[in-house]
Amino acid sequence: MAASLVPKIYRSANKPTWCPGCGDYGVLEATTRALATLQVEPHRVAVVSGIGCSSRFPIFLNAYGFHSVHGRVLPIATGLKVANPELTVLAVGGDGDGLAIGAGHFPHAARRNPDITYIMMDNSIYGLTKGQISPTSRLQQRSSTTPWGNVDRPLNPVAMAVAAGASFVARGVSWAVAELADLIRQGIEHRGFAFIHAVSPCPTFNNTLAQIKPRVAPLPQGYDPTDPVRAFELALHTEALHTGVLYREPETIPYEERLAALEPPTVQDRQTFLQSLIDAYR
Repeated sequence: MAASLVPKIYRSANKPTWCPGCGDYGVLEATTRALATLQVEPHRVAVVSGIGCSSRFPIFLNAYGFHSVHGRVLPIATGLKVANPELTVLAVGGDGDGLAIGAGHFPHAARRNPDITYIMMDNSIYGLTKGQISPTSRLQQRSSTTPWGNVDRPLNPVAMAVAAGASFVARGVSWAVAELADLIRQGIEHRGFAFIHAVSPCPTFNNTLAQIKPRVAPLPQGYDPTDPVRAFELALHTEALHTGVLYREPETIPYEERLAALEPPTVQDRQTFLQSLIDAYR
């Protein structure tokens, strides 16, 4: 059976409903290629999403899927991995879902280090709700919510991930499918929280492809991805969008393994603890 696991096996019967030219098509294709390369059986894959255009992802995949609420993809994906560590868990969503209402969960997922792969499809706009600015929208950008221009400085997802302590941080672009597929593969193979920033332009409300393409650059020759300081410097260098693995922690223990290693309390331990709480509030 393993030999028959080709990319199309991971596609469901539901056809994607994104706008023609949406970058999310490339991310979807890259994900199926990564899973096929690793030969992960579909019933061993679980995909969790939030709300937004990119969060329709689970519907288009032949795997377990959970289309959750806005901004809560990371705690749900973490809980799923803790409950069933044998699953390959992917968390997917957009910049609005992950960096606005969901921003509070991002650093805590990074520091806990669950063995999940988080793919953030960044189009710098709220596409599903028809073109409002998002946390990564550029300064002076005009939209339905900023008719005279955006005055909020954009967040830097890659710098945030490195600063928060994510043990794997990478960036890819939706039109370079083979390279993005390899990054997703590496993220899945990594033992810990893997964050992949997938630049995915929106052709309908924020078509930035022509502006972004000239800024995409490979990592410098001889680059050391185990140096977090250098990774942070490159992340802050926004004139160029460096693609590849910016940071990888060499040795890391996933969250669910640390939990499993805890010594379970005895009945006596629990009774003593509860009694101490009761005594403290008498």
